[in-house]
Amino acid sequence: MFNAFVREADRLVRADIGAANPPAILWADIVHPTADDAANAAALLGISIPTLPEMQEIEPSARLYEEVGAQFMTVPIVVGLDGDAPRLAPVTFILGAASLATVRHAEAAPFEQVVARRLRTNGATTAETLMLDLIEAIVDRVADVLERSALHCDTVSRDVFARKAAGGGTEGPARDLEAMLGRIGREGDLLTKLRECLVGLARMLSYHSTRSEGSAREARARLKTIQRDVQALTDHASFLSGKINFLLDATLGLINLEQNQIIKIFTVAAVAFLPPTLIASIYGMNFDLMPELRWQYGYPFAIGLMLVSSILPFAYFRKRGWL
Repeated sequence: MFNAFVREADRLVRADIGAANPPAILWADIVHPTADDAANAAALLGISIPTLPEMQEIEPSARLYEEVGAQFMTVPIVVGLDGDAPRLAPVTFILGAASLATVRHAEAAPFEQVVARRLRTNGATTAETLMLDLIEAIVDRVADVLERSALHCDTVSRDVFARKAAGGGTEGPARDLEAMLGRIGREGDLLTKLRECLVGLARMLSYHSTRSEGSAREARARLKTIQRDVQALTDHASFLSGKINFLLDATLGLINLEQNQIIKIFTVAAVAFLPPTLIASIYGMNFDLMPELRWQYGYPFAIGLMLVSSILPFAYFRKRGWL
């Protein structure tokens, strides 16, 4: 899909690229580009559209480079944040002297927000300001998700360290440590993706700042502000990642404690029932000369002896605090 926009009276207006004499395009937003889209971009903008495998290259020389007077900058952004499966998708910004092209293979809310805002409001609109608008929208989206992730981490932390009530349960919702591991894993995976997005943005902004000597003063100031925001969000994401790792270790430790408690109960029960088993084994021997066998109170005596021999270990374990 090829979405083209032109500038009319400092406002963004959609353009018809199929017209006989198409106007000079300010912004070309190419989503899931086809061969026809690539051909249109080459004809209208004089640039070649990178393919998805080229956009997924991880080395800096493949993501940040200059060609035919245009800056090609690829950054991974997190998409699918409103669903259950967020993922990284590469976006390429192609910034020329008078035009901007964005190439992406996924729907992204920040792009729709910028389009809606620029279509209804006036303002100084250049290719670089459009790119900065898009980056600011992406950064704002990442900040919102980090705030939500921080709240989720606090909730998980309260659930993990919920104190046990007197009845043996917990004060609040019952702790399902296995479910908590899943929640922690999802938050950790999301934070990893957000950090990768922020690192990519930082590299892109640093690359662009070294080549923006001819930019307007306002654009350079916005660029520095965005760089500071990205650095602050990266630090916050690192802090949350450390907290997630701590919660993971704590949850695994609690699981080990619960398993040890179960094994301890079985061990204590086995030890406590050893004396009664020994007594029953002795009186189960087939010897002729066993006076208790013919004693009137032999059976209740044996039963009582077994009960006492099982109660005493339990009392001893409880006194030592092992139960």
